[in-house]
Amino acid sequence: MIEKDMLVSELLETYEAAGPLLAQAGMACIGCASASGETLEQAAKEHGLDPVLLVRKLNLHLFHKV
Repeated sequence: MIEKDMLVSELLETYEAAGPLLAQAGMACIGCASASGETLEQAAKEHGLDPVLLVRKLNLHLFHKV
């Protein structure tokens, strides 16, 4: 399950399908230098997104869970 304190790089390495989902949300995390040390929460806030809603969306799409 995806958590908001997960590193973006860890998410992308573990779940390939997360990349397009992040891109749809307006986050161009693939190839971003910040992705290696930034959590999902930090990245979401940087892009003006609600981290809780982002994590819910990722979990819903990747695992059909909220």
